[in-house]
Amino acid sequence: MGKYLNTDGALAFLVRSAWLGMRAAIGTELEEFGLSTPQYATLMIVQDHPGLSNADIARKVSSSRQSANEMLSGLERNGLIQRLPHPGDRRTQQIQITEAGRALLERARIAVTRREAELESGLDEQQRAAFRAWLEGIAEACVPDDG
Repeated sequence: MGKYLNTDGALAFLVRSAWLGMRAAIGTELEEFGLSTPQYATLMIVQDHPGLSNADIARKVSSSRQSANEMLSGLERNGLIQRLPHPGDRRTQQIQITEAGRALLERARIAVTRREAELESGLDEQQRAAFRAWLEGIAEACVPDDG
């Protein structure tokens, strides 16, 4: 049995324990770049999906609009994102990553990728592939079917 608390193998508890451990490990790596885990995730999301609104970001990082807005304000103050008017809705802003944000994200990704590789070092390539496929399958199964 590992070092984490076990509740008789309850799947949700095991995933939560893994997530909290990874979040702490990744968070330690991100300190060097002055980023929190949610800020790092937001920069990745904004780079991959430019033009999202504050509300979109809040949903994607699983936080309230107010918390997301505070986080975005910090990223904006640091010159990592910018908020631009939405062409079709004057009450909405579109979030864009800046060149400084891209550069910082690129450097942080190298450190995070290295740390993730260390965390997976006890797994062989086949186990890694199966684990990632399982995580993607569980994530997909948890998305409500709106159809």
